[in-house]
Amino acid sequence: MDHKMIAKQFLITGITMAVIAMILSILFRIQLAYPDKAFPLMETLLGRFAPGGRLDSNFYLALVTIHGTIMVFFVLTAGLSGTFSNLLIPLQLGARDMASPFMNMLSYWFFFLASAIMLSSFLVQKGPASGGWTIYPPLSALPKAMPGSGMGMTLWLTSMVFFIASSLMGGINYVSTVLNMRTKGMDLWKMPLTIWAFFLTAVLGILSFPVLVAGVVLLIFDRSFGTSFYLSEIVLNGTQVQPFEGGSPILFQHLFWFLGHPEVYIVIMPAMGISSEVMSVNSRKPIFGYHAMVYSLIGITVLSFIVWGHHMFVTGMNPFLGGVFMITTLIIAVPSAVKTFNWLATLWRGNIRFTAAMLFAIGMVSFFISGGITGIFLGNAALDINLHDTYFVVAHFHLVMGSAAIFGMLAGVYHWFPKMFGRMMNERLGYLHFWFTFIGAYLVFFPMHFMGLDGVPRRYYAFTEFESMKQWLSVNTFITWAAIMAAVAQCAFLFNFFYSIFFGKKATQNPWEANTLEWTAPVEHFHGNWPGEIPAVYRWPYDYSKPGAEEDYIMQTVPLSQTMSSNLPHDFEDNPTGLEEHSKWVNTQQSNEQVK
Repeated sequence: MDHKMIAKQFLITGITMAVIAMILSILFRIQLAYPDKAFPLMETLLGRFAPGGRLDSNFYLALVTIHGTIMVFFVLTAGLSGTFSNLLIPLQLGARDMASPFMNMLSYWFFFLASAIMLSSFLVQKGPASGGWTIYPPLSALPKAMPGSGMGMTLWLTSMVFFIASSLMGGINYVSTVLNMRTKGMDLWKMPLTIWAFFLTAVLGILSFPVLVAGVVLLIFDRSFGTSFYLSEIVLNGTQVQPFEGGSPILFQHLFWFLGHPEVYIVIMPAMGISSEVMSVNSRKPIFGYHAMVYSLIGITVLSFIVWGHHMFVTGMNPFLGGVFMITTLIIAVPSAVKTFNWLATLWRGNIRFTAAMLFAIGMVSFFISGGITGIFLGNAALDINLHDTYFVVAHFHLVMGSAAIFGMLAGVYHWFPKMFGRMMNERLGYLHFWFTFIGAYLVFFPMHFMGLDGVPRRYYAFTEFESMKQWLSVNTFITWAAIMAAVAQCAFLFNFFYSIFFGKKATQNPWEANTLEWTAPVEHFHGNWPGEIPAVYRWPYDYSKPGAEEDYIMQTVPLSQTMSSNLPHDFEDNPTGLEEHSKWVNTQQSNEQVK
């Protein structure tokens, strides 16, 4: 299979997993909205996991766990990076395929196997893993701690090992392709921001995912072989003294979050790159601050490895160390702010085309800003004591990581759908999908900030047992109906997506009048991307609305010698001979004007 076919498989598998995760979220949202009400249909659908029509409390935790796991890893990591890295890296760099097509194929099948194992945990007697998507010990380390700590947790760990193997194979392939297989003229500073984002995301994954593998292996040892890496003196069910001593569950948190925080940027950086490309194309303007955008991506990549401790302020961390992590957390906001400023500057006074892809890219910026601001609150070690493990945290990461990354992914789907399937998606259905999803996401997550400020903890099965939290029941009901509305809106996307694959309007070679190399490839799919010789590259990818140009876009494959009237001195930074020729041409034109 070539890279385009594998990209399609990653996308369709990712969409399937996203639909499953969305259904799980609706189930536990119904429980939160109506904690004392029985739904006979729920017992019909879920059987022993909803006796009497009410969700079992242990299964509620399992739903939360698997929902988070699927969305963070299987949708926003593999579904996003796997789809667009596979599709765009060879096409935008001018390569026939990935560096290792075999490893690329293996990466997808490992991901598919990991997905199947994760979903199979719903079929075991005691249900799926239920220790939260972060699977902290002791719930994950003691098979008898709760129903979801048994076989369901074993399947979770097995699935994640296959998933990480898939991610590492993909990441190594992406890095090798970017470094070694660029076409003639395609130096690093002529690469689109999408490629920079995919490249640095792959570097993050290669360096951080092995740490989680180490943590998972030690967890398997504690579960199966009697070791005590994460377990110390524990009494189970009030009577059973467990034979463990000397371990520390905090060790697992360090190992998990050393991956976990880079994982946040593994999720959001591809969405950043996609949105940058989509906004530049549809603003008909060069991306503002291209070099600053690249350096900010590099800054995020480096800094993301030294901020993981802000997830652990309440673990008894030394206050001095907490202060260090607080400072690094606030510093990493700087490159993110640079990117936000540059996106807004790109939009400013642009000749904007409000395509569905453009709306989702702008929506991504909106969520990134509103969710990112709340991250400054949580990055403060003193404030985090009150906000940790409340709905404020849920609101923060669902906006800045969940919604922002999903909107970036959807922007990419709408924008590159013609390149994947040779047909166009319906724009009106795209608008409908955007507005209901955008409004629905804010209606779901924005009220959660106020719940968190009032101290409402996350992951609780019901709040009716607590007098101080009963006042939020009506808000939970409102959030649930908003979530149902947003979920129904996804039907418009699913219909649009699958209908357009077969019956959508046939696409032209360059439907968006974009500059990058993938739009020079024929619409028809065949192995090798281009018939004959691969086109060479002569300029950067963002020559839009250039003064003196005949059209408002100039593709990367157009030599500078053919656009003398629109060339600028900085176009010849690495080409002194071309600058000399350009200067002569300018002088000739000026002489002709004087003669006239």
